[in-house]
Amino acid sequence: MGHMSEERTKERVASTAWWPKWEQELGEYINTFERCQKANRKHGKKYGLLQHIEEPKHPWETINMDWVTGLVPGGKENYNACLIIVDRFSKSMRCLPCHKEDTAMDTALLFWNNIISTCGVPKIIISDRDPIFTSEFWTNLYDMLGTKLAFSTAYHPQTDGLAERMIQTMDDILRRFCDYV
Repeated sequence: MGHMSEERTKERVASTAWWPKWEQELGEYINTFERCQKANRKHGKKYGLLQHIEEPKHPWETINMDWVTGLVPGGKENYNACLIIVDRFSKSMRCLPCHKEDTAMDTALLFWNNIISTCGVPKIIISDRDPIFTSEFWTNLYDMLGTKLAFSTAYHPQTDGLAERMIQTMDDILRRFCDYV
């Protein structure tokens, strides 16, 4: 499903092809390939205040939620987004196809049917300040379920580095894969 580095791409090509100066030419091609350059993320350290997030003691007790949007529509339902949910205890991830235009109610049903019904009610949900997650509907849902909502700072993945990095990697894979479908 896609390639994630120059080395991995070279390994794939080496197993099936050869030509004079292939490594040099392939490296130049990869480093100038527009789609990959746009999809690549900068991984340098960012400045900001450290924030302690308590480590969960059980699976699906604390989760991160974020969106991957702007995907090429695909599948029977023409999905153009994914709701990514990462369990901070087990580091497992669920990628739930959806539509960018989904309402708070649509998202709640998706969350209920795919997370709460199979994994239970999380104690803490970490997300960005997306309008869906801050809507009155979701605020009431959190209150009814007894779930605490913790907001990450926009464009500052250090709030929960591992989960955010997993989400970014899935975003990269989906963007590269969906562009070929």
